[in-house]
Amino acid sequence: MLKALLLIAFALYAAATGLALAYLGSRDERLPRWMWRLLGLGAFFHLGSFCTLLREFWVWPENRWFFPMATLHGLLSWLAFTNALVFLVVEGVGRLGILGAFVLPWTLLAGGAALLIDPKGGPLAEGLRSYWLNIHPMLLMLAYTGFANAFGVGLARLVQERQLKSKKPSALCYRLPALEELDRLHGSTLAFSWPVLTLGLVMGMVWSKAAFGRAWGWSAKETLALVTWTLYGACLYGQFFGGLRGRRGALLGTAAFASVLVTMFGASHFR
Repeated sequence: MLKALLLIAFALYAAATGLALAYLGSRDERLPRWMWRLLGLGAFFHLGSFCTLLREFWVWPENRWFFPMATLHGLLSWLAFTNALVFLVVEGVGRLGILGAFVLPWTLLAGGAALLIDPKGGPLAEGLRSYWLNIHPMLLMLAYTGFANAFGVGLARLVQERQLKSKKPSALCYRLPALEELDRLHGSTLAFSWPVLTLGLVMGMVWSKAAFGRAWGWSAKETLALVTWTLYGACLYGQFFGGLRGRRGALLGTAAFASVLVTMFGASHFR
């Protein structure tokens, strides 16, 4: 049931992403409306999948009342769901359907990766049986969702700038938001996501101190998370105080998002 629900959600996400990409070359305003509806339906089935995952996770008495954030499947599934949910709200409020092509592929990638990973887990290790498990990883995934959306906005900003500098801009130029609006949206997304990341890291330090007697161990994941935090802190400072806006801010945001991907998927390969 879990995989079936997630597969339906993935198919709906794929359809929504396809409509978002098609909208890049079309002026048919029905496309973003159907994109939003399919995305919402996909999020509904995805929520059902996550609830099923939670029920199966609670079969183990040691796991009762904890969220399944200790497994890669659980993390990726939550990341895909929150990314879909955040853009669903953004599109519902701002009606910026053109940005779906730059944001929704991350929902599709995370959801597809979750599909490929066995969701079955076992009883939690004693050190993980803490209420921090319900807070720390979920905050980090929420921050990463915000950064994925910021990456999409920054990418759209780079495309728009190139279009404006072109001698023969395509129709896309007239449908993407203005550079100033994209800069504002990029900055506001960072202003939301970086404090969430900060709070998540601080809570992780508190948890580590309680569980292992040390707040920071300089493991690969911790070090890469600190690099990500520093890069996005520089992005945010430059956006509002350092004059690092526009193209340079978007490029720095792209580099910072690469750090997010390395932190999530590459940390286990470093020692």
